[in-house]
Amino acid sequence: MSGSNTKQAKVDEFEMQKAFEVIGDVQNDIDRFNEQASEEILQVEQKYNKLRQPHYKKRSELISKIPSFWISVFLNHPQLSSCLDQNDENILQHLKRVDVEEHEDIKSGYSIKFTFDKNPYFENDSIVKEYSVTESSETQCKSTPIRWKNEGKNNQSATSRKTDGDISSSVTRKRSHDHEGSNEHGAFMTWFTDTTGETGNEEFGEVIKDDIFVNPLQYYLAATTNDEEEGSAGENEEEEEEDPEEKDDEQE
Repeated sequence: MSGSNTKQAKVDEFEMQKAFEVIGDVQNDIDRFNEQASEEILQVEQKYNKLRQPHYKKRSELISKIPSFWISVFLNHPQLSSCLDQNDENILQHLKRVDVEEHEDIKSGYSIKFTFDKNPYFENDSIVKEYSVTESSETQCKSTPIRWKNEGKNNQSATSRKTDGDISSSVTRKRSHDHEGSNEHGAFMTWFTDTTGETGNEEFGEVIKDDIFVNPLQYYLAATTNDEEEGSAGENEEEEEEDPEEKDDEQE
């Protein structure tokens, strides 16, 4: 390599190193703005989270008066419906209220409270599952102990104790898969009582908090919409199946 080429290579290396340093400084500025934006977004979210609370409360009070609302929502949700079985249906038909409460700073966790009517499965009127994020960014959870009825006596499962209050077949058929008997109390209760994340259903909490609770009405109405569509399709089929003899008489 000639002397001029060596000199040019050193200049190019120097310019490249200088460019990297400038890029690093610019990136630091971008990161600082991103961090500032995240803090301001969090403050806005905290503000509106407080403003939403009375509306969530009012909505929950109204929903609690609608029979089979929450089980219809769960069975019509595309993600949860594939996980629920007959055990879940028998228990969740008694669910009358779901309330989600995020920690004040939002980022450190949240809790979900499930309120039930009196039922033949457990004594609890309400049960709570809470997720907390530690300073080391580890997620921990705890849940209300379930006081199962007759658990020690006969260890009956939800499947073996159906009641007259079972949900209608129009709701039941929304299940994507039938896992009846897959576990004693169903996937929902398995998720709720698990505090280690070993059941594989840890997404339940996030789905309920970030999707279902935000707008449960859309999933409840999905059942009504589907039933109406099925009814219209049935009427059309009946019209198409008109008696051939009647058609001949009309033609004459």
